Amino acid sequence: MNSDNKNIPALFPPTFSSVSEDPKGEPIVVLMSGGVDSSLTAQLLMDTGWNPVGVTMRIPVVDGCGVSRPCCGTEAAFVCRDLGIPHYFVDTENTFRESVIEPFRQAYLNGQTPSPCVDCNTHLKFDLVWTAVEQQLGIRHLASGHYAKVEKDAESGAFYLRRAKDLLRDQSYFLYGIAAARLPFLHMPLGDFTKVEVRRMASARGMPVAAKPDSMEICFVAGGDYRGLLQDAPAAPGPICSLEGQVLGQHKGIHHYTIGQRKGLGISSKEGLYVVRIVPERNMVVVGPREAAFSSRVSATAVNVLHAGALKANALLWGKVRSVGEPQSCRITALGAHSIEVQFVQPLLTPAPGQHLVLYDERSTVVAGGVITNSGEVPA
Repeated sequence: MNSDNKNIPALFPPTFSSVSEDPKGEPIVVLMSGGVDSSLTAQLLMDTGWNPVGVTMRIPVVDGCGVSRPCCGTEAAFVCRDLGIPHYFVDTENTFRESVIEPFRQAYLNGQTPSPCVDCNTHLKFDLVWTAVEQQLGIRHLASGHYAKVEKDAESGAFYLRRAKDLLRDQSYFLYGIAAARLPFLHMPLGDFTKVEVRRMASARGMPVAAKPDSMEICFVAGGDYRGLLQDAPAAPGPICSLEGQVLGQHKGIHHYTIGQRKGLGISSKEGLYVVRIVPERNMVVVGPREAAFSSRVSATAVNVLHAGALKANALLWGKVRSVGEPQSCRITALGAHSIEVQFVQPLLTPAPGQHLVLYDERSTVVAGGVITNSGEVPA
């Protein structure tokens, strides 16, 4: 557990009705966004005898001018009212800025490529917010509308996080940072369904959100353009260099670039050039041909382990360095107390520092994950 009591967010008074003192069924908190996934999650839990309580995070949303405003979450409150279950807002605006938005900004300014969904899940939703509802509502179980599975092993009795049935929607990559001790109390009922089935079930139940479009990827940036968060960053032009050190052009600031980027470099090349390294201490962007943009060895730190039995030196696992795509075969080449290094069987498009390496076993169980620290085997 990473929770620090001084950072535990407070719940606002109940939106419509409070938690019953004599609940019918065991209480469970459902993280509600107002979308079809979390709404159907609450309904499915009700159908199976649980007594859901909706909780919605109040987060800041930054517009294209960098101005922050609160996200109201009104739709989630009305969904809960229609379902006849209690609803609470939890005040995470300041904590969200500190734990998600500011690290997001700093990562780009340091030449990294962040994944704010991982930070939000790891530090807020499944840590501080969960602790808040435990302390203030006395509810231990928590559910979300994520597409992933939490399953109990029949032999060992251990609980594991696994990929969803709908592999195109699977969100286990973003959830690896959940504490292993939380898994026995975590529920993700949508892991057994495809998105098409979810919408069909919601429609059959007459839920108004059944056809609601999916939310944008970066929930705290209005319009999805993260540049609004970086517009106050001082302009720091610098060289764009070849692998041999030849200056090919000028960049407008390293926060405008990411590893593997090809478009928008402002450099003409017959074969095409890719960003293969960002050197923040020299304010330099290094580019090279396509073959230089691939690597096999990936290192990560701040590792969270969910299946310790599978994390062994020289073990053959399957890894992802991006949320999209299928896991690829890799072998563990080094293990530290909080670090890991793997060698992929087939080279990958060079992973960006700040992104995440997530490892799976042959049963699609999340073994471990961490923050990528290297930019691959790029020539000096």
